[in-house]
Amino acid sequence: MGAALVTGAAGFTGRYVVRALQSKGFRVVGAGLGTGPASNWISCDLTDTSAVNDAIAQVMPKVVVHLAGMAFVGDGHPEDFYRVNVFGTLNLLEALFRCERKPDRVLIASSANVYGNATGQELTEETCPAPVNHYAASKLAMEHLAKTWFDRLPIVITRPFNYTGPGQDERFVVPKIVGHYRRRAARIQLGDISVERDFSDVQDVVEAYMRLIESDVRSQIVNICTGRTVSVAGILASMKEIAGYEIHVQQDQELMRSSEISRLVGSNRKLLQLTGFVPCTFIQKTLKRMYAEQG
Repeated sequence: MGAALVTGAAGFTGRYVVRALQSKGFRVVGAGLGTGPASNWISCDLTDTSAVNDAIAQVMPKVVVHLAGMAFVGDGHPEDFYRVNVFGTLNLLEALFRCERKPDRVLIASSANVYGNATGQELTEETCPAPVNHYAASKLAMEHLAKTWFDRLPIVITRPFNYTGPGQDERFVVPKIVGHYRRRAARIQLGDISVERDFSDVQDVVEAYMRLIESDVRSQIVNICTGRTVSVAGILASMKEIAGYEIHVQQDQELMRSSEISRLVGSNRKLLQLTGFVPCTFIQKTLKRMYAEQG
């Protein structure tokens, strides 16, 4: 099958992507800072143009899955989001274009956060983005930049909505809740528990990525989502049933964001049309797996 390069392979999603690509016969090479889980690994800072050029020339990947970037809304200084998410992606695309052998597919993971507080019951790929934080703004800038390469590289951009599963960092709300229940904690500090999100299982998201990689889709932006929402309060209710007790929620003002998106739900019709697949695992099943496996 040839080589598949996965940037951010050591991250939550990356570990699942590495295994999925290996199961399909690819020789997977991970790229990122430090060391990672791939059988082959290149330590590479995407903001270092020379290092990226060397990595691409060495691997000459048939498939690229670009996951690396600043991924947590509360992380870092504002300039870090643009330096990593925008200019890191630019370095990667330039290196791929200069490579002696061009890849067959470049999948770039953006985020549904680009929609911000856009109105509408279901957010489609045609919905006008309205980012409300630096993470989302940097991802939208990355998308615009990547689109200028559509005529030169076989790119597909994904907009995954929220997703979770075993192994996700407890800085994120769902694994934080599950982790507290696993430890039988009496209380938990959370922000606004009324917010609603379109939660997928990480395994479904990776399956969607694989379907897009194996398809002829290019020069497209595609939502990855279930088309249904659950509130943080709903997550808590499900975990109460799974764990057999109720945790006391303390509302922490420091976790309340002024730019919080109240409801985020996507349309997956385009994904279904292009691949015949949509995320379908219900959040309760994911929570049970996390409760059993995580920790």
